[in-house]
Amino acid sequence: MRAVVYSETGGPDVLKLVDRPVADPGRGEVRVRVVFSGVNPTDWKARASSADFSNGEIIPNQDGSGVVDAVGSGVEGLSVGDHVWTYLSAYQRPTGTAAEFTVLPAERVVKLPDGASFELGASLGVPAMTAHRALTVAEHGPSRLAPGALDGRTVLVAGGAGAVGHAAIQLARWAGATVVTTISGPEKAALATAAGAHHVVNYREQDAAAEIRRIAPDGVDQVVEVSPARNSRLNQAVVANHGSIAVYANDGGDEVTLDVRGHFATNVRYQFLLLYTVGQAALDAAAEDVTRAVADGALPVGPEHGLPLVIFPLASTGEAHAAVEGGTVGKVLVEI
Repeated sequence: MRAVVYSETGGPDVLKLVDRPVADPGRGEVRVRVVFSGVNPTDWKARASSADFSNGEIIPNQDGSGVVDAVGSGVEGLSVGDHVWTYLSAYQRPTGTAAEFTVLPAERVVKLPDGASFELGASLGVPAMTAHRALTVAEHGPSRLAPGALDGRTVLVAGGAGAVGHAAIQLARWAGATVVTTISGPEKAALATAAGAHHVVNYREQDAAAEIRRIAPDGVDQVVEVSPARNSRLNQAVVANHGSIAVYANDGGDEVTLDVRGHFATNVRYQFLLLYTVGQAALDAAAEDVTRAVADGALPVGPEHGLPLVIFPLASTGEAHAAVEGGTVGKVLVEI
């Protein structure tokens, strides 16, 4: 099979297109013929600095979509020919989705609902499951998402034009929340609106705190936060009593300064999250709810839905990594 591999950390140039044998699935595993591989910031960051080469080489990329090609013993609920999406494909394993075939634990392989495209399937994984977790950790909020689960709640999504922000807007809207998002310019405002945000606030041109308070006089119940270092004062100004701020990234810096007494007054909860260590129960819940949202048509992709697709061929996986690292707007996919 054709596969992209790397055996040392570094820039995109360490990624090489090679030919490798196709592995058979073991007990509890599934082999997937990959159609699209999804690229996330975590993929280039691992390649650049933190990869584990104990297995000699790594096939990158956590997310993907394709067709079940073989099923190992002990696997239930998946059959040869099923259209599927995958998540955490390269976590604690050397075989991600930047290859014609990948072998994965069955729990990381999820059936795609009828009619869902492979492009959509490869766009789920890390972004959609991270968004799900961020929306289900609030003190008085739901632990699962479904239509009506967020009725009466206001959700603020920081950076609504990013992949996680896009998924958070869509999932929160599907679950019944009033969705507010902050963006930096008109292009991203259009994308966030297309994703389904009810209100879009340009933090470069508006008094963001005043505008959000105008929209939600009692404050926002939940914040999906990509940049806590930059947004801590804004969040304090707009969060409701018993509100929650779910932090999934460190854009803008690794350290956060908080006014402790000010947060006492509103009983604010900060919830940090990392998909890789949340535990299988949380992953299973996210996979189930995200799949239901896909079946309901709530997570579409493409420019008309607020998430342009930027597609590279397998041989250009390095360029795909560079595009994500460079901040390309939209979802970067590798077509196998």
